[in-house]
Amino acid sequence: MTEQPTSFERPQTGGDPAETRGALLRTPEPPGTSGLPVQARADGIPSGPGTATPRGKGKDGKGKEPPVNGPEHSQPATAEPGAHRPRPAAETIPPQPGAEQERAPGGPERRTGRGLPPGRPMPMRRDGDRLRFVGAATRRIARGLDLDEIVMGLCRATVPTFSDAILVYLRDPLPVGDERPTGPVVLRLRRTDRIPEERDTDGVLLPPAFDPEPEPTALADLSALTTELCEVRPGGALNEVLRGVRPVFADAPAARAALPELLGEGGEAVVPEGRHAILAPLRGRRRVIGAALFLRRPERPAFEADDLLVAAQLATHSALGIDKAVLYGREAYIADELQRTMLPETLPRPTGVRLASRYLPAAETARVGGDWYDAIPLPGSRVALVVGDVMGHSMTSAAIMGQLRTTAQTLAGLDLPPQEVLHHLDEQAQRLGTDRMATCLYAVYDPVTHRITIANAGHPPPVLLHLGGRAEVLRVPPGAPIGVGGVDFEAVELDAPAGATLLLYTDGLVESRLRDVWTGIEQLRERLAATAQLTGPDHPPPLEALCDEVLDMLGPGDRDDDIALLAARFDGIAPSDVAYWTLEPEDSAPGQARRLARRALSRWDLEDLTDSVELLVSEVVTNAVRYASRPVTLRLLRTHVLRCEVGDDVPQLPRLRQARATDEGGRGLYLVNKLARRWGATRLSTGKVVWFELNRG
Repeated sequence: MTEQPTSFERPQTGGDPAETRGALLRTPEPPGTSGLPVQARADGIPSGPGTATPRGKGKDGKGKEPPVNGPEHSQPATAEPGAHRPRPAAETIPPQPGAEQERAPGGPERRTGRGLPPGRPMPMRRDGDRLRFVGAATRRIARGLDLDEIVMGLCRATVPTFSDAILVYLRDPLPVGDERPTGPVVLRLRRTDRIPEERDTDGVLLPPAFDPEPEPTALADLSALTTELCEVRPGGALNEVLRGVRPVFADAPAARAALPELLGEGGEAVVPEGRHAILAPLRGRRRVIGAALFLRRPERPAFEADDLLVAAQLATHSALGIDKAVLYGREAYIADELQRTMLPETLPRPTGVRLASRYLPAAETARVGGDWYDAIPLPGSRVALVVGDVMGHSMTSAAIMGQLRTTAQTLAGLDLPPQEVLHHLDEQAQRLGTDRMATCLYAVYDPVTHRITIANAGHPPPVLLHLGGRAEVLRVPPGAPIGVGGVDFEAVELDAPAGATLLLYTDGLVESRLRDVWTGIEQLRERLAATAQLTGPDHPPPLEALCDEVLDMLGPGDRDDDIALLAARFDGIAPSDVAYWTLEPEDSAPGQARRLARRALSRWDLEDLTDSVELLVSEVVTNAVRYASRPVTLRLLRTHVLRCEVGDDVPQLPRLRQARATDEGGRGLYLVNKLARRWGATRLSTGKVVWFELNRG
């Protein structure tokens, strides 16, 4: 990466000191001068081939600016002929004293006299070094999206260029936005990082090349020597340092008192003597959210006063990034919860049909959308199958989808025809706003008649996979999308043979930037037919595996929209398992109902249920005959349970109540509630149906 020149600094090339872990700051060697000593001028500033003469006065007051140590392989700056531009020194970070005694790579270091071989970090001696490092480090920190990425970016940017080790503490739990945390302030050790020990070619640990003595154990295992949790006591030394916000050296009186509280017992062994550690509070937008401890080994040059400014910049950028990551995480959590609650957690298990579903968001960064699916049990063992798609995939789309889904469930409970349901959904969408558009497909399956009624509002047509392996796209009138207004919807009734599978889906499955919708529908039909061939003509493919196979048809560029998928396997109810009668609303109807039910149970070898069924049928039919003006219907269904349904033309639903001792009636539903496995009442467009179920034993 090439740094752009400024008004006081000539362009230099080289690696970014904090872009990659292990990036180092070294003193450059001008070409052709390898092994030549650097000659010093009278003013103490080294000079040699390729050294540019600075102009202007720096903060040291000597009228000279020390040379900039560029990264390895960087080319020396050359003076331009006739150039007389002033080069003022940066005012935020003054030149470091002693920079005039830099040495060539491999030579002795000024402070310790020990040699630093190539590959080990060099101390930053110039304002330009620090500015380039801070710029590269903050860019790396800013690249993180979540909390772990930001903390890792801070660690990898500072180790080993700025420090040999780092400990990052964050509040637990982290406050979100403007909320005020309750309870004591607790810091948790989030991450540690250090320079790894070197190994030879045989994998044997070697001591660091710049240290003839064994490596101190203080930096060998930071997490084992420090406590994971730390409670910040009000009025304590650590609390005062965090409130001060500014980084401090570890040898400062306030830091010496705060470090034992932060690191715990034995944690002081981590901190070297002198100014080899910096404690930097991490302050977000509203409050301090943690602390970072930068450490250098005793043999390394100590931190200088200007390094506090570097630590402050790193802490500020990291804290603001963590704040944003926490807010982003909360928004993503809310979006996930919203999407999860808008879709059914589990699908019902209606009689005569098996169901499976899938939902895929458009992307990990856009997990909310307007696609939905639903399966709603209806009276008479029927089931409504719904799939819809609101335009867009945002929080607004998800909210509108939730309102439309709730409206569809309410309309389904009224047992309205599919075209009427879409008509009312269209009116609801217009009430929500002028630009609230959606597509929807509403189908009602009757397992007794083996028929399905479908109405469409601008949605892709469903695909029916027959038992023999033939897949066909059902011809359903397309209709206009919901929200257009002023249009009529048309319903069609089709055969739904036993063993067939109906697939309802949204356009995200079949349409993308790489293919149009009809090409995708044809590919879906071919995929279903090919999958059915694997199981043979007499056995339909497993429903869950079929859904997975359908989603596998998506390519890398096909995920432009979220996807909702609902598959229904039609088992139906055999005619031999259905008994149906019509009774006149007369006083003799309850007795006739008991005799008919007894015959059906004898034919089904369910005589052990005769007493319970006769009693309950008599009570329900009696209530229906008392208020009905038209014939009453009685139907028995034999599935895994025995279901009895009694229909009449009275819309009022019966309510369970406790009869008083003086009441002559009011005990029929009480008996039904006690003896039946389940019971209920559903209002129809022509009246109501009261039903109950009994276990077959």
